[in-house]
Amino acid sequence: MAKISGAEIFIESLKKENVEVLFGYPGGAVIPIYDKLYDAPFKNVLTRHEQGAIHAADGYARSTGKVGVCISTSGPGATNLVTGLATAYMDSVPMVAFSGQVSSSLLGKDAFQEADVRGITMPITKHNYLVTDVKDLARIIKEAFYIASSGRPGPVLIDLPVDITKELAEFEYPESIDLPGYNPEYNIDKDKLSEAAELINSSKKAVIFAGGGAISSGAGNVLEAFAKKSRIPVITSLMGLGAFPEDNELSLGMPGMHGCRSANYALTESDLIIAVGVRFDDRVTGKLDTFAPNAKVIHIDIDPAEISKNVDALIPLIGDAKEVLEGLSPLIKESKKEAWITQICEWKTNNPYKYDDDSNEIKPQYVIEELNRLTDGKAVIVTEVGQNQMWAAQYYNYSVPRNFLSSGGLGTMGYGLPAALGAQLGRKDDVVIDISGDGSFQMNVQELATIKNYNLPVKIIILNNSSLGMVRQWQELFFEKRYSSTILENPDFVKLAEAYGIYAARIEDAKELSKALEDALNHDGPVLMDIKVAQEENVFPMVPAGKGIQEMIGG
Repeated sequence: MAKISGAEIFIESLKKENVEVLFGYPGGAVIPIYDKLYDAPFKNVLTRHEQGAIHAADGYARSTGKVGVCISTSGPGATNLVTGLATAYMDSVPMVAFSGQVSSSLLGKDAFQEADVRGITMPITKHNYLVTDVKDLARIIKEAFYIASSGRPGPVLIDLPVDITKELAEFEYPESIDLPGYNPEYNIDKDKLSEAAELINSSKKAVIFAGGGAISSGAGNVLEAFAKKSRIPVITSLMGLGAFPEDNELSLGMPGMHGCRSANYALTESDLIIAVGVRFDDRVTGKLDTFAPNAKVIHIDIDPAEISKNVDALIPLIGDAKEVLEGLSPLIKESKKEAWITQICEWKTNNPYKYDDDSNEIKPQYVIEELNRLTDGKAVIVTEVGQNQMWAAQYYNYSVPRNFLSSGGLGTMGYGLPAALGAQLGRKDDVVIDISGDGSFQMNVQELATIKNYNLPVKIIILNNSSLGMVRQWQELFFEKRYSSTILENPDFVKLAEAYGIYAARIEDAKELSKALEDALNHDGPVLMDIKVAQEENVFPMVPAGKGIQEMIGG
């Protein structure tokens, strides 16, 4: 068998994994790979920053369910991947990231653009590799894709010294995986299933709490049928938005710090929580020792480490969420739960999200409502982090999985714009909208060039309140309006977009908003809309730090 270079093995391996698109930025340690990428059969997207590349791969992965792939050079190129790896790790996003490295002979000698990337990324990756022999490269890539996409998904990093990419070896892609220490498949405990079913059938005030694990397992239809049969209301975490249709009468929406009052009341009053692929993070539970005081917990999760990590589970069900629900459904009795459903409906009717409408200013909530109306709730919504993220979660109606993309766990500002371009490449026929704040937009603004270069029709909506809105809100409510370093003097975003060759417009009058958004959505190409919104508008309801989720203010 003829021998080929490590760079060619890299290309052939990605072809074997059916990679459609690679996001990256070249540099000295990956020139041999980029030389072979010149003729590669898959799309090679040049971003303008390595952080842009990894967030784009993340957006592609979340919107499609496929593994996102990105590449950087060594040293600073590789360390620029770190925030993206941590973002993907916190939200369980399947990803394989390649970082170039100095030659093997220079490792540990502080060579130019050398960094211990494997050591740096060990706590924020599901697994990572340093390739030391070109003969191992194909096997390592095969393993990386398997680890990233199996069990609880997550990012895997492969650190690739430049000499390895030049050395020759026979290419033989493994047909199977042999990882004795890694077994992500679980046999569902049938006794536990029976115990869970008995508890569900005897409960009076049960709620389902579904998260990102329900989406990554593809459990949507099974979850909907389960809820319908049992007549149990469904609450969805930020990462679980779309796992259950929000127009269903049993939907309670999002709980927690900025969640619906009805969802928080239901969790607090419930006698049973059926948790599906959630991790009970602090933004959901609030003050932990007051969280759901009367509820027993059935916790369904693919990762045993999540069981009783934050909230004690009476019955753990380890396994894929969809498979567990499929096993549980036949054991569940049809139920009406009339008293509980009546209470739920009353909470929903009396406590919708609301805001004071002021015709003199554009309210950001109104912008999201109009986007929801104009797209019929069918667009892929990508957000930054801050107030824009919460308003997008509250006022857009999510009815299908993988239509809400956001950095939930790490809360990464600068995520939205590059993730939107990755989502648009993965979902070519869908409308992709980046909901942004003026602060977070500027953290990866250089990716406007990538969007223009590939003529991606991403619609960028800047909710421009000339401030770091969420921090300013906390300063207003808890620090006597001492706005320390949160009021921004921004550039002219319209001129900025035009400099990149992107159509842009500014909206300052609420009466012009609907027509302007409609024009933007109908525009054949990328658009940036700079919408001047009320500066001191706050996200409500809100659970103050240290309080229980039933102690909401505002809204």
